[in-house]
Amino acid sequence: MKLLTIIVRPEKLSNVTAALHSVGISGMTISDVRGQGIQKGVRTQYRGVEYQTDFVLKNKIETVVSDDIYEPALEAIVDAARTGSIGDGKIFVTEIADVVRIRTGEHGKAALGQK
Repeated sequence: MKLLTIIVRPEKLSNVTAALHSVGISGMTISDVRGQGIQKGVRTQYRGVEYQTDFVLKNKIETVVSDDIYEPALEAIVDAARTGSIGDGKIFVTEIADVVRIRTGEHGKAALGQK
């Protein structure tokens, strides 16, 4: 199993969640985050005044996927999130030893509720 930590543009959030649903992933946690990468912030204009924003608003999606849908999930996420511009985001992949559903005590793939 893998933990996918996905950082995407806010306008791509619905596309990415729909892509995750399309490969059978329904469980996820979504957070509003701010960060900085190669982009190093953006210059914006508000009421005629230009200013520098050092940290860009993004969305973070965290989900655990079974090994058999890992590759299709990655492809679906990249296809849904890519614009081809700096700031499209990243996917961090972490190996997960186990997952337990507290209500039932199920372990592994059964606890994920994935197809």
